[in-house]
Amino acid sequence: MPRISKPDTHSGDDGTTSTIQGKRVYKDVLLIKAFGTLDELNSAIGLILACNNLPVSFANILQSIQNTLFHLGSDLDLTAEINNKPLQPHIEDKHITDLNNLITKIYSDVGPLKNFTHPGGSETAARLHMARAICRRAERDVIALSHKTKIGSLAITYLNRLSDALFLMARSENKREGFQEKIWDSHD
Repeated sequence: MPRISKPDTHSGDDGTTSTIQGKRVYKDVLLIKAFGTLDELNSAIGLILACNNLPVSFANILQSIQNTLFHLGSDLDLTAEINNKPLQPHIEDKHITDLNNLITKIYSDVGPLKNFTHPGGSETAARLHMARAICRRAERDVIALSHKTKIGSLAITYLNRLSDALFLMARSENKREGFQEKIWDSHD
């Protein structure tokens, strides 16, 4: 497991950083870009968790997702494996199943949309929409990385499901807090 004993090593002053496996690379390579977007996503989820009126059930789910995003980071740096299995924690079928179950549960409550919805509504929903947009960027970054190197087989699937879950959580929060969803007026 990575261990951060001293944050100010000054070793990155030359434009490089260490990967999970300890390899020095430039900070603008696809791997570090993907790590950075995952970090941004995790931080956005932290902002959601700071909302005072977030339901406990959503808080528990989001805290678990934050932890799982670190697993996903391990799936992006597979240079150390034994028998094609990462040495670090990684995304597993159970993580996908958890998101699928969450999506099904929330969708049964909020129902289908007839058109695109504007991001926003309550503060919590707006933050969930922002996290969803960052998640979609993380997905694009991970896909770009996958064209250059081997990544965990479920990394892209997890991000795709996570963005769907965040979208539905935003819709659920707007419904719970009494905010009417604003639908795209394609005739305006």
